[in-house]
Parts: sequence; C-alpha cells; structure tokens
Amino acid sequence: MESKNFKYPDTKAYNFVVAELKKRNVDLHALSKIAYHLQKQFLPQLNEQECYEELNSVLHKRELLNNVMVGLELDRLAEENKLKEPLLSIIRNDAGVFGVDESLALQIADIYGTIGVTNFGYLDRVKYGIIKQFDEDPNHVNTFIDDLLGAIVAATCAKVAHKYA
Repeated sequence: MESKNFKYPDTKAYNFVVAELKKRNVDLHALSKIAYHLQKQFLPQLNEQECYEELNSVLHKRELLNNVMVGLELDRLAEENKLKEPLLSIIRNDAGVFGVDESLALQIADIYGTIGVTNFGYLDRVKYGIIKQFDEDPNHVNTFIDDLLGAIVAATCAKVAHKYA
C-alpha cells in the first residue's frame, strides 16, 4: 500500500539516473548530438546546445526516470549474476524474443507521442553512435541501456519537434 506521506524523490531519481549513466560512460552530449543530427534536416535553425538543453529537460520526466532506473538496475544485476534463472540468462544474452527492454524504452519514447515512437524504431534498427557502442559491447550486459539511450534520444527529438510545430 502506498504511504500517504510518501513524496516522490524526483531530484534523487534524476541524480541516480545521471550518475549511473556517467558510471556507464554515457556522455549526455553524445546523446544530444544524435538528436541534433536527426532533427537538423527538418529544423535548419536548430543547434546542438538547444538539443542538449531539451535532452536535460526530457531527463527530468518521471516516466523516463522510472523506466531508466529499472532498466539500468536490471542490466547491473544481470552483470553481477544477481538475478534468478531463467531471467538471468535471458537478460545476459539479450534474447531477441524478450522484448521487455524495448517495452520500457517505448514508454519513454511515447512521452511525446508518435514522433518519439517512430524515432525510437529508427534508432533501434540503425543503432547509431553511442547506442551502437553499447549494443555491440561484448564485455558488459547492455540489454536495457542501448534501448533506453535510443528512447532518450527519440524523446528529445520529439520534444524538439513539438517545440517548433
């Protein structure tokens, strides 16, 4: 049962996500550059700094924070072999039929509607930039993080598109 005195820890959740991404060597500027690259063809007046600011705004959304916290922790727990079987093997092997990683990511991408979802689908297929690095890293469990990064970029693209619509 939810405590009536519980206040959602927005700042702690944001700080947790940013710190965990930093631990995983995620450069937020690299993510915003992907968003800029995807949106500049539609918005010639757009600049990289604006994409970075919008990315930081997106990172403050509770829906995003919740899903990223869960995904990052599942990757960490799987890497440390702290999940029970068969879930451990499924996550460690990024099983193609698992789909939970994409589901968490799609919830993030959908914060700003279908533009976010279509951008996520594109990024999930092409695995561009830092997203590709995580997808192809054989030394770590990255089942969730590659999709989460794609979703963060996709949501940023959608937020930028909505701003100029």
